[in-house]
Amino acid sequence: MANAPEQRTNIPRQRFDFTHQPETDQSFENALDKARSGERLTVADGVELMTTGSDRQGIDPTRKEAVLEAADRRRAEQVGEEVTFVANLNNNVTTACNTGCLFCNFKDRSEQFRTSYQDDHGGFTKTPAESRAIVRDALEKGIYEVTSVSGLHPAFALDDEHREILESNERGDLNYRPPSEYEKNPGTYCAQMEAMDVGGVHVHSMTPEEAYHAQRGADWGYREVYSRLQDAGLDSVPGTAAEILVDEVRSVICPGKISTDEWLDAMTAAADVGLPMTSTIMYGHVENEMHRVLHLKRIRELQDRTGNITEFVPLSFVHQETPLYERGMVSTGASHVEDELMIAVARLFLDNIDHIQSSWVKFGSAKGLKLLSCGADDFMGTILSEEITKRAGGEYGEFRSFQDYVDMITAIGRIPVERSTDYQQFRRLDPDDPPYGPALGPEADGTPMLPTA
Repeated sequence: MANAPEQRTNIPRQRFDFTHQPETDQSFENALDKARSGERLTVADGVELMTTGSDRQGIDPTRKEAVLEAADRRRAEQVGEEVTFVANLNNNVTTACNTGCLFCNFKDRSEQFRTSYQDDHGGFTKTPAESRAIVRDALEKGIYEVTSVSGLHPAFALDDEHREILESNERGDLNYRPPSEYEKNPGTYCAQMEAMDVGGVHVHSMTPEEAYHAQRGADWGYREVYSRLQDAGLDSVPGTAAEILVDEVRSVICPGKISTDEWLDAMTAAADVGLPMTSTIMYGHVENEMHRVLHLKRIRELQDRTGNITEFVPLSFVHQETPLYERGMVSTGASHVEDELMIAVARLFLDNIDHIQSSWVKFGSAKGLKLLSCGADDFMGTILSEEITKRAGGEYGEFRSFQDYVDMITAIGRIPVERSTDYQQFRRLDPDDPPYGPALGPEADGTPMLPTA
């Protein structure tokens, strides 16, 4: 007797009358055959694989396993048995933000940060000097990369010239206030890049949304923004703030954010000045499978144009403590099977991106390892600090040691490999040769990042 289809869990998505629906004229069997043969998939193919057939309700477990198997085989053919990770630190500069994204609980209303505000709040802002001290300390522990993704603090400007433009502009819609009005000055974006550019560390920062904030009121365009940031020490760009690259979804979950076209324009400009970049999707909220695959198509097209995307990172929506959940717009995040299929279809659809990441911050260790058999080959990084997921109600830790990585990756029969941010440097770790520590960072010497128990 056949197994009953697993039921979808994100019923609230059906409450939104979106134009794009997960319906196609393709069949699941044809889509799976194309995936197995390596033929480039269409949007309809992707929807069939993501839904395990749009002609029926729920996820069919037998079909799901066939998709996962095809993706895992593709992963083995494309990148082999290595599982990579990077020694890194997250240094998010500020939680002050007025964008109002309904999926986010990382930000705090910026007016709470003004000197006139008397009550306590849980947010933070770091000066460039504080950022430098944090990165300097982590560099001595052996990190290769510092990642910095922050709220859109109204006092942030790109550089001193940009601040002069903002100070003299009489428009009231630029979301700018001078640093003197706040309890702590975040400086400029370029000053923060210079501060974090310590001793040869790789600076991974400035999402398209931050780049938009860094050119408001000026007529420079994104190429000028990223060129100035690169001169200040920026080495690569995180493709976050993408969420879902379909505007009818963005209008629900982040109406104050840049549009799909703006995001793509910013990423194209980053590539034009020679910056490597990552790509992401944040799924499991109000969107449906058609939106997810349309998003994948836009990422694939961006990579066709630029060739600068090093990895794709599926980010499963953490719903607790977010406005979407508190307002009753969603009741949960993505189900386990949706997570598996997101990883798998990303591997099969994104035929021009080698590396797909499984996030232990989002999924935890056990599930994160399971997703490495669904098409993923990268397992994030050490992350000496991580505030965004934690503030949204995430349950998992803030640090993974090299010992953790070796133990987990070898337990599933794969090969642990330390990597650089841009996937140009690799170092295999020998499970029989402890202790384990980073060796690729500017000051790394193989010493464990934290003492082992």
